[in-house]
Amino acid sequence: MHTTTSEMPTRIDLIRHGEPLGGSLYRGSSIDDPLSEKGWRQMWQAVGKQNHWDRIISSPMLRCQAFAQALADKHGLPLTTEKDFREVGFGDWEGHSPDDIRQTRPREYQAFYADPVGSRPRNAEDLHRFGTRVATALEQAALKFSGQNILITAHAGVIRAALGYVMQAPPAAWYRVRINNAGITRLQFTSLGKQLVFHNLPHLQAGATDPPG
Repeated sequence: MHTTTSEMPTRIDLIRHGEPLGGSLYRGSSIDDPLSEKGWRQMWQAVGKQNHWDRIISSPMLRCQAFAQALADKHGLPLTTEKDFREVGFGDWEGHSPDDIRQTRPREYQAFYADPVGSRPRNAEDLHRFGTRVATALEQAALKFSGQNILITAHAGVIRAALGYVMQAPPAAWYRVRINNAGITRLQFTSLGKQLVFHNLPHLQAGATDPPG
């Protein structure tokens, strides 16, 4: 895959959706719960009052798209939906909470986190193929909107895959990364390559381009 050739860097911020109704569940892309009131608060607190972007790209899932639309309307930003930024499919685990799986299927649960590539839940999406679709969509966005500041509203799995692509980390390592609800990760694409700028920031400060410290 080719990175952007623009002299201006392309900045891509990825924000995980806030807490959905129903709390913590393996939702994948088959369960489309909306954000809870807490989830909406998390998202608005994360992005702050000032606009930081030229455009927004959203997963088609309601827990991402509804906020993306509200933010686009607030700042008059163009919004597009990208189906390949939907969450990884969790197969038979979808609709169950982590506590439920840990208690009722302890061997499956432990095997998955020890080997998320080879011990997928039954009917789950292949992790390598998932990573390829996310990386392809990310690269296409960087090329199409070269030199712009982009916000992608997406999911924990999508952000893990994006980090894996930029950091050249294999899928087996992706679940070592914590992704908080409404946490913001910043990537930068330049003619010299791709870079992780910061990860899991709880909120963006007005006028700040990088986190303090």
